[in-house]
Amino acid sequence: MSRALVLVSLLTVAILSDAFSTENPTDRRVLVLLDDFAIKSSHSLYFNSLQSRGFDLDFKLADDPKIALQRYGQYLYDALILFSPSTDRFGGSVDAAGILDFVDSGHDLIIAADASVSDLIREIATDCGVDFDEDPSAVVIDHTSYAVSDTEGDHTLIAGDDLIQSEVIFGSEKIKAPVLFKGIGHSVNPTNSLVLKVLSASPSAYSANPKSKLSTPPMLTGSVIGLVSVVQARNNARIMISGSLSMFSNRFFSSGVQKAGGSINYEKSGNEQFLTEISKWVFHERGHLKAVNVRHHRVGETDEPSIYRINDELEYSVEIYEWSGKSWEPYVADDVQVQFYMMSPYILKTMSTDKKGVYYTTFKVPDVYGVFQFKVEYDRLGYTSLSLSKQIPVRPFRHNEYERFITAAFPYYGASFSMMAGFFIFSLVYLYHK
Repeated sequence: MSRALVLVSLLTVAILSDAFSTENPTDRRVLVLLDDFAIKSSHSLYFNSLQSRGFDLDFKLADDPKIALQRYGQYLYDALILFSPSTDRFGGSVDAAGILDFVDSGHDLIIAADASVSDLIREIATDCGVDFDEDPSAVVIDHTSYAVSDTEGDHTLIAGDDLIQSEVIFGSEKIKAPVLFKGIGHSVNPTNSLVLKVLSASPSAYSANPKSKLSTPPMLTGSVIGLVSVVQARNNARIMISGSLSMFSNRFFSSGVQKAGGSINYEKSGNEQFLTEISKWVFHERGHLKAVNVRHHRVGETDEPSIYRINDELEYSVEIYEWSGKSWEPYVADDVQVQFYMMSPYILKTMSTDKKGVYYTTFKVPDVYGVFQFKVEYDRLGYTSLSLSKQIPVRPFRHNEYERFITAAFPYYGASFSMMAGFFIFSLVYLYHK
């Protein structure tokens, strides 16, 4: 009986490990860790939007002793959502190091915190390049860009509209209504170039305890305060970190919003559109690139040689596609470059495109022999990075491949023949002239 159970477990892990494919990069199995199962119903609109796009959500309490991210060396999930800001310790085999290993393995992560954020969540966020306000009682306050409300009189309900301008992250449809935010602010580690603030506080915002008077200047002020940030790791794993769990709630999704000092009263906040679009980016439904069919050959030929000769004319091409959430579509851009590289780039050319995903260019091999590389390093805001490298040696001319007569040497040829003619004439004159 025990052998049968082990066999079933192994088959289950094998099936799960085959469910994720690099040809289909969209995450499908998502573990959601909650502080309380009540969050499942109070935030159901957000979860329903994920499930309607085909995601399989597995809800568990954060302190469940049976939770695990992997089994028999295989990860059971493709993404992780932490809606458990107050959890001091995860159950089962999950811990901060395990979650960071999960991201290091190329999986995606969403973290939502609030004013009760625990040291455990702070530690994970810090390792991702985001530092929450050290004051455990501090929240974001804004006396200028707050949302008009009959119940929120301390100006901690923020109407945020300082969004990063990026179609690849938020889609082509502009988010018109402000985004409601109530929670803790964070700063971005300046040494981490991979972190990007997608929703920032206004210049008049600050982070402090709304129930006490300020005795010292707040640590976080103005646009330095991040409300929502994202990270794209070098392995293309994506992370979203929010200082507000409430912004995911049904109440914030369906609430109307009017920004203080504004004349427009929106019937619905921008939270649903904001979080839906950013989740598409986090879960690789948008902005995921792949490169295939890398080719190079001499101009006029089709076969790829094993070695080039100096001054050869060659052609290089690559196909680049973007995942649309359902299929691979041609990626169109005018800034894809190829390097012909040996210690440093000898040639750097921007490639042309046929707007069907194919990028190509031609160039002459430099008059230097050695071991070169074709390199494509493509890193653009919001897109997964492409790093292509292919090594190829370059040889000099063989002894029988040089031109018989070199045009540049004609003066030397003339000097040699004139010297011989002069010597012949001098000999005749010397011998026969009396």
